[in-house]
Amino acid sequence: MSWFREGRARSVEVFSIPRQAAYYDRPITLRNPIVFYEGHLPAFTVNTLLKFALKRPGINADYEKLFERGIDPDSEAAVANVADLWPKRADIQAYGARADEAIEGALIGADLERDRGEATLAILEHEQMHQETLLYMFHNMPYEKKVRRAPLANGGPRHPERSEGSQVTSAEILRFAQDDVRIPAGVATLGSSDPFGWDNEYPQHTVDVPAFSIDRDNVTNAQYLDFMHATGASAPHFWTRVDGEWFWRGMFELIPLPPDWPVYVTHDEAEAYAKWRGARLPSEAEYHRAAFGTPSGQERRFPWGDEPPDHTRGNFDFANWDPVPVGSYPKGASAWGVNDLVGNGWEWTSTKFDGFPGFKPMASYPVYSADFFDNEHYVLKGASPATAQDLVRRSFRNWFRPNYPYLYATFRCVYANTEIP
Repeated sequence: MSWFREGRARSVEVFSIPRQAAYYDRPITLRNPIVFYEGHLPAFTVNTLLKFALKRPGINADYEKLFERGIDPDSEAAVANVADLWPKRADIQAYGARADEAIEGALIGADLERDRGEATLAILEHEQMHQETLLYMFHNMPYEKKVRRAPLANGGPRHPERSEGSQVTSAEILRFAQDDVRIPAGVATLGSSDPFGWDNEYPQHTVDVPAFSIDRDNVTNAQYLDFMHATGASAPHFWTRVDGEWFWRGMFELIPLPPDWPVYVTHDEAEAYAKWRGARLPSEAEYHRAAFGTPSGQERRFPWGDEPPDHTRGNFDFANWDPVPVGSYPKGASAWGVNDLVGNGWEWTSTKFDGFPGFKPMASYPVYSADFFDNEHYVLKGASPATAQDLVRRSFRNWFRPNYPYLYATFRCVYANTEIP
């Protein structure tokens, strides 16, 4: 019950960022307007737990259809026109209050074993995942349309040392460009054996991974700027140029481009950079090997070990609105000494999103993953500053189209040997 209430309370905080006048705006053309999502979250809980799992009546059939699912077009040109008239915000919030009351009643009184338990955990994690994707939208809004507020982590912002975009020396930037880690051949365990996970996390299986080398740190803004100067590539979405100087488009203000922050890019941009370096992006299995493998051959639950995640391990769980310098969390490093594999930005992989061998759709939400097994989405691993702590687990898989520029996603390069180009 506390998980549900805390999730709903955090969503209220997230929806407090846009000013009221922006409620019907569409900050990202590839997604629905803000109004949709405030209705979608309670409608999902009703559709998934009350109606599907418990076979109970809904609350408002029109709302449960209108707010049922989001959109994922391949381009802005493919976005269909949406209805000009959406419900009033007060009506949507009244529906949400009724839905919350009904869900709390179900959580107290219903038999939630097996498939019903799956539906319960699905609505809890669905809420948390949308908090992150909402922040992608709100990050893209003009500053005058937002209300500035502190990060949403319990206890306020958690800035590690040098988190304010401080300058780094040329020697440090060179270290970021040259320091890679040799990972010997071994086994990576993908997927989960836990009682609950999303259907794309099953079944658990092992993969033999040949030896490779991987960047110790994520590619930084400074490194990507070198790439732009050398190739004429365009700037990432999160950058903007003012009076000839580059700035980071932060959540609530422009920041002189921090050279030691991880660069946020699309998969296409990451792949182009890697090719320029004479490298490539890691596969999902290589990410697992670098993140969870150990020299002894054992595998860890998290990169740092089996201890649960906290704010000493990485930049996640709403601790900060924006990234922090790479390598700021030495307590979160993997057994091989690779930094920031969880937090500070999702990690692009070269693996196209698909079901593992033996994949079965989940009973409570059968269209969750299978609709995206289209050869047009790539797997991301790890976590971003806006990823809830409950979603920080080894088997969790994120996925997006390769040209989607709005998510908090970075990358690192992989090499076939220990030589750096």
